[in-house]
Amino acid sequence: MVAISNLTGCGGHAAVSFGERRYLKLPSLTDGFNSRISFPSTTQLAVGHVSKTDKKIGVRMALVNERVAQSGSLAKASEILAFDLVQGALVKWSSVMDKSLPEPPTAVFLHGILGSRKNWGTFTRRLAQEFPTWQFLLVDLRCHGDSASIKKTGPNTVSSTALDVLKLVRQLRITPRVLVGHSFGGKVALSMVEQAAKPLARPVRVWVLDSTPGKVRPGGDGEDHPAELISVLNTLPKEVSSKRDVVQALVQKGFSKDVAQWVVTNLRPSGPLGSTPSTFSWTFDLNGISEMYQSYEEMNLWKIVEDVPGGVHVNFLKAERSLHRWALEDLQRIHAAEELAVEEGGGVEMHVLEDAGHWVHADNPDGLFRILASSFR
Repeated sequence: MVAISNLTGCGGHAAVSFGERRYLKLPSLTDGFNSRISFPSTTQLAVGHVSKTDKKIGVRMALVNERVAQSGSLAKASEILAFDLVQGALVKWSSVMDKSLPEPPTAVFLHGILGSRKNWGTFTRRLAQEFPTWQFLLVDLRCHGDSASIKKTGPNTVSSTALDVLKLVRQLRITPRVLVGHSFGGKVALSMVEQAAKPLARPVRVWVLDSTPGKVRPGGDGEDHPAELISVLNTLPKEVSSKRDVVQALVQKGFSKDVAQWVVTNLRPSGPLGSTPSTFSWTFDLNGISEMYQSYEEMNLWKIVEDVPGGVHVNFLKAERSLHRWALEDLQRIHAAEELAVEEGGGVEMHVLEDAGHWVHADNPDGLFRILASSFR
């Protein structure tokens, strides 16, 4: 299995590692083409810095006792979104190298508000091991993660976010067969279907995880409220000295410890690469995210569900313990759309993930894996 990442970095710094992955910086084949190929963290690496060239910072890594897997597979450095491309062991294709090879089936994974592509890292690596002919594109949506440093024009909405992803897959010459979006990312996936017949494949399966096509309902007592969380984060300093202090501050404001610990994964050291961090700064653009969440609350995409385009199969997954997000009206409309889609040759289907709250890929990854696996066989 290999994972390819473009070189976008927050604040212009090259990253040595993301999550459990470490990256290899390869020489470019042509101007503007760069790639990092990731290996499991068990690979032994000797790391050094490359001199700054053309205002880019690179990382040089010497492999010890490890073959360079698919060393010819390079991803074009994207100015659209930061991404990882996780490929199964049997995938030999690259959008840059040999055009004669058939394109492998591709699934796109989209995170939710205040998340990042790292949220899907472990899950998609598992998919790549189980389905080695597939590749999985993980993106940082606008204003999030490494994409926060990429300047965007226009409003920060669900529609503009979906258009970013469509532009990226077009640039990479990828035709997705599966779209998986969690929460905000679920509406982004539906908006991708709404905006473009191409470059989406037919058939294409869309998975909307714990999100409805219409009105976003606020959480009940004891639930975390994203709009309130964004508001509180806006009151915190841009740089902080301790992640623990941020967790404690959020818990004191009434947010769960799990959510607080998840939020601080968006903090990165502010100092030079390799130095002992004295302060941390946020990777996201909170003003942009606030606009995105408002659009998410207001966006109505029921038309796509109740008039499914030919060749599109929309799957909704409801987390068993995420009751506040699903009104009886929502469930009734989805079930009615299921019946109508069958009659017209489209597809709408409802699933329930047991023993899971809103964070489905963390609460019950095994159950989610079993449900999604049908799309990759």
